[in-house]
Amino acid sequence: MKKIGIIGGSGLDNPDILKEPQDIEVATPYGPPSSPLKTGVIGGNEVAILARHGREHTIPPSQVNYRANIHALKDAGCSAILATTAVGSLREEIGRGHFVILDQFIDFTRHRAITFYDSFEPHTPVHIPMAEPFSRELRSLLIEKGKELKLEVHQKGTVITIEGPRFSTRAESHMFRGWGADVINMSIAPEVILANEAEIPYAAVAMSTDYDCWKEDEEPVSWEAVLQVFKENAEGVTKLLVQSISSLE
Repeated sequence: MKKIGIIGGSGLDNPDILKEPQDIEVATPYGPPSSPLKTGVIGGNEVAILARHGREHTIPPSQVNYRANIHALKDAGCSAILATTAVGSLREEIGRGHFVILDQFIDFTRHRAITFYDSFEPHTPVHIPMAEPFSRELRSLLIEKGKELKLEVHQKGTVITIEGPRFSTRAESHMFRGWGADVINMSIAPEVILANEAEIPYAAVAMSTDYDCWKEDEEPVSWEAVLQVFKENAEGVTKLLVQSISSLE
């Protein structure tokens, strides 16, 4: 039996899905995580679910204690992390409600603690490789299960993480497209960086909810529109995670 950390995962705390649920308050050297851990069993594997922005979505992206969140999951014994995130699409072919199994990121944040290494031991600097930040094994599993569920799944994609909480200007949106980003959000960095530093395999399912603001024949993104699409497709995300977790050995 593995223990899987879930970040986001709205709907997975449904009693019909999560067996033997229990709330655990945790403390870390970096302060409290965004929420208590909701632990339980899904498909024969233990899980620990953490709400990235708090259970009532009260924590803005730049104020999320990413270090505490990853540290809490590591301390809980998680050997892998699966994350969910809403994203804006920067590509015509990534439509609303489509899923992207991310394989690369661009960190455009500026005000976040992005490493556990605030200092180095004498003569032992630590520089973590980041060429492949997302776990190949976890990504392959998510792609496989997404196909089985007949979801609209894009097998790779580069996400750019911005500071937020505002959305992009149209000029920024076009710039990010020119940089090679496929989708945009406010939360994957530094989360994936810290997971790599903590040596926990990490993968993220991104749900496209809008076209940011680069498409001039579309309404610019709004929070209301994001929420609507996310609610409409939450069942697909939940099924994808449940099937994937159940297949882990």
